[in-house]
Amino acid sequence: MLSKKIYLVRHGQTDYNLRGVVQGSGIDAPLNRNGQRQAEAFFDYYKDIAFEKVFYTGLQRTKQSIQGFIDLGIPHEAVPDLNEISWGRYEGVPMTREENKYYEHMLERWASGDLEYAIEGGESPIIVAKRLKRGIDYILSQPGKCILICMHGRAMRILLSLLMGYDLRYMDVFKHQNLGLYVLNQNDLGIFRIEKYNCGEHLKDLVLF
Repeated sequence: MLSKKIYLVRHGQTDYNLRGVVQGSGIDAPLNRNGQRQAEAFFDYYKDIAFEKVFYTGLQRTKQSIQGFIDLGIPHEAVPDLNEISWGRYEGVPMTREENKYYEHMLERWASGDLEYAIEGGESPIIVAKRLKRGIDYILSQPGKCILICMHGRAMRILLSLLMGYDLRYMDVFKHQNLGLYVLNQNDLGIFRIEKYNCGEHLKDLVLF
């Protein structure tokens, strides 16, 4: 297997992000104007990287976030196994105080090791990890060394845990922001090391609305 250099980025802002409403895998929201500007800034900063292939999820906000690279003619592919976790009945619903309390309780259960726990109608970290592993195994089996992947916040945390060999209960150590970037290098033994951690240097001059 050819070792990889992975540029792993979260999608740009949507109106749901702006309002603090959970999207999950059931809300296929487009980027808003801020998200489009974040995507443009990311492209301008990294357009000279020789990406050999670009991957995104089955949700439009990820493809839109890296559209500039696709427009260069770089081979690209949707990998729905990388989709965001399903938040079940919470998707698209503004959080009340009670719902936010329940959400925090769920995160505490995950951090305590109860990784099979899921919101009603949603997915658990264990279920998501299984499909993410299927997705990343497919990506790593493809030719090409330098690749770009755009995905979602919670799914990124789980994927980074898998790639770095972390117990999923510690997934929240991997912070993220809209269009925040991780760069990972894989050695000949298949072991990954993080070169950049939630990097936003490409966004530092961007003023959002």
